Formats: sequence, C-alpha cells, structure tokens
Amino acid sequence: MGAFLTLGACSGDLLTGGPLVTPGTPTGTIVVHNQTGISVPAVAISGCDVGSYGLNRLPDGLWLDPGESYGFTVSSGCWDVAVGNGYREVRQRMQVRAGGGVNFYVTEDS
Repeated sequence: MGAFLTLGACSGDLLTGGPLVTPGTPTGTIVVHNQTGISVPAVAISGCDVGSYGLNRLPDGLWLDPGESYGFTVSSGCWDVAVGNGYREVRQRMQVRAGGGVNFYVTEDS
C-alpha cells in the first residue's frame, strides 16, 4: 500500500489523490473486478491531473477477494487507477462519462 503514496513534501490532493466526487458535477462509476487468484488490499484512484495515485480508496478492512468487485462513484472525467497487493500493481487510465461506468478487470495477465 505504501507504494501508492508519493512521499516528501506532499499535501492536499497530491497526498490523498483528491476527492472522488466534486460537488455539483455529474458522476459515473468505476468498477474494479478482481479476477486473480489472490486478494487485493488496495485500490488507489486519482484524477489524471493530480500527479499521484494517492491513498487506498477501499473502505477500512475491506480486501477484494478473488471473484469480488467493488464500485466507486466518481465525477465524470479522466481517472488514474492503481490496484495492488504489495508485490504487484496494475495501473490504468480511464475516461468516465456522466451517468456511465467503466469496468477495470484485474487479471493474472494484466
């Protein structure tokens, strides 16, 4: 999980990854699907313009076990997503449309 943090003189959005929803903006959904054989303890999400993936966005204590999925409501726009387990991480940049959704399938090959 620490690999998702940018250390040093960080503050605000750079440290946290910024808010997932900006008040008054249209929203969509990012759904992360764990299609690997191992549990995933961390999903970091930030706006593409933030410069850091920020902190883990999964609720405290929640891991995505094999076959599980978790949805995040985000403002429409460009998002960087990193999914990791401490040994390996998968990253993807995605565009979320207002009222739409993006599926991020994490597989053994991704």
